[in-house]
Amino acid sequence: MNKRRKRNVATVGICAAVVAAGAVITPQAFAGTLFGGAATTAAGECSDVELVFARGTGEPQGLGIVGRPLARELAAELPDLAVGSFAVVYAAASNQRSAGPGATNMSRHITEVAADCPDTRFVIGGYSQGASVTDIAIGIRGAGTAGEAIPQRLADRVAAVVVFGNPLGLQRRTIAGSSAVFGPKAKEFCNTGDPVCGGGGNFAAHLAYPRNGSVQQAAAFAASKIAG
Repeated sequence: MNKRRKRNVATVGICAAVVAAGAVITPQAFAGTLFGGAATTAAGECSDVELVFARGTGEPQGLGIVGRPLARELAAELPDLAVGSFAVVYAAASNQRSAGPGATNMSRHITEVAADCPDTRFVIGGYSQGASVTDIAIGIRGAGTAGEAIPQRLADRVAAVVVFGNPLGLQRRTIAGSSAVFGPKAKEFCNTGDPVCGGGGNFAAHLAYPRNGSVQQAAAFAASKIAG
């Protein structure tokens, strides 16, 4: 069995484990969500910071099991700022081919909000296949199916990148080593035994990010980049 086939099989198994455990959270709305102030909304209001996050394979549309607590923790880390969130709209299909279209949605959303809200800064990221969405959006080659990247002129508007269970790890690659622009402001989480990012055999490790302190560490890291 080749590496790509192993990755797909592992991901399908993890999706089944998430559903069986009842871990999938009711989805957020497609548009921005408010945490502590005016969020980016269809009405044209602007947040100081917006989390743009892509959920994992098999999760229903929304921020997902990692993105929702991350949004709360980020807002708690930045109590004096208006922190909004946007759930990347994409299929999160088990064949992993939706990552490219997800990256396009992420990139276009950031481009639109950046134009409408010149002072908004972004924290971007994803979990599992959502991490691949992020990889493609920041221009990492070979990270998945084809998708649009964030325009270079907007790279400075992205303050931080945080990913969890990134399949890029199966290629023995990291964002830090693959992107000179985004690597210095990226933090990557791969639990020991996680089959999606580390080639392990412990599906529970892939599900543990919301409750093992990783989300809190990611929020603190992102907040430090905003403050810096």
